[in-house]
Amino acid sequence: MKFFFFLAVWLAGYILGPVSAWAGEPQEQRIPEPITIAAVGDIMLGSDFPSPRLPPEDGRALLAPVSHLLGQADLSFGNLEGPLCDGGLCAKDLDSPNVYAFRTPTRFARTLAGAGLKVLSLANNHALDFGEAGLRATKQALREAGLKFSSKDGEVAEYTLKGVKVGLAAFSFGPPPRSIVFLKEAWTEIAALAEKYDILVVSVHGGREGRGALHVGDETEYFLGENRGNLVRFARGAVDRGADLILGHGPHVPRALELHGGRLIAYSLGNFCTYLGMNLSGESGYAPLLMVELGPKGEFLRGCLHSFLQKRPGGPQPDAEGRAAALIRQLSLEDFPTSSPIITSKGEVLPFRSGDRGERGR
Repeated sequence: MKFFFFLAVWLAGYILGPVSAWAGEPQEQRIPEPITIAAVGDIMLGSDFPSPRLPPEDGRALLAPVSHLLGQADLSFGNLEGPLCDGGLCAKDLDSPNVYAFRTPTRFARTLAGAGLKVLSLANNHALDFGEAGLRATKQALREAGLKFSSKDGEVAEYTLKGVKVGLAAFSFGPPPRSIVFLKEAWTEIAALAEKYDILVVSVHGGREGRGALHVGDETEYFLGENRGNLVRFARGAVDRGADLILGHGPHVPRALELHGGRLIAYSLGNFCTYLGMNLSGESGYAPLLMVELGPKGEFLRGCLHSFLQKRPGGPQPDAEGRAAALIRQLSLEDFPTSSPIITSKGEVLPFRSGDRGERGR
């Protein structure tokens, strides 16, 4: 009788399929693909003001060494220093000391798109070099080239990537809106935006400038007497209110990386492609490209620092010595000894092991 009983059970399983499926037990879940983001710092592809200093062939060769990395990412970001406009009146007094203005022809927007960039920050101290007219021309040129942007005017660059809703918002110093000097207003907007997107990326332009500005701390930074914000306080507060990735630029040198609440903060990505426009001596010529993988809720999974180097007249070239990654590793350990990510000698950026340090739940 036992033989016939087991035979009946076997036949039932064969005909009806696994019992677990009929019982409603959970099946193996497909692991979501990570969202990959490539990020670089300041970009200025030459200026025709006050005198022509433009690269040949509209600068297409300048970004060629990095186009494969920018193009393979789901989202690729850079900070555009200076407007894209044809003519117009400069809004700055260039007779004053330490005042500079840039103006790049609008056709260079196609160069940016052709290099694989997808979104640009226009929230910086050069966006209005040619006033509101110059900023409007910049936005129009980027739209026509298929590029998205975010500025202090309030735009959010929106994407749906692998079924995940991603938004990028840019902040800077100076008066509101979107000023890191006025933290309450900035944090309030970030909290509201975090409710709308699965992943919120925040770009921030601020901090001291130059080779003496490598280190960052929890303090207000000033440059030429101007309040450039407390980047550590702003970035950590932004993460606490829902931001998932902070991409900093403005000091014109690389700075440290930090993990806060399981989210990555890059305090400055330095200069990246600044043709005849910036001092490129020493660390000012280090041009990192940060590649980041985020989970579907914005959690930091892993990353990589690719080292490039700028020499006069400018444009990133691969650096076999890996100086940008080595510098960021050193600065991260020095500035954030208990909250820096793991950065290997090969430039890999890794999160803490589970249980090592606190993580923010979402």
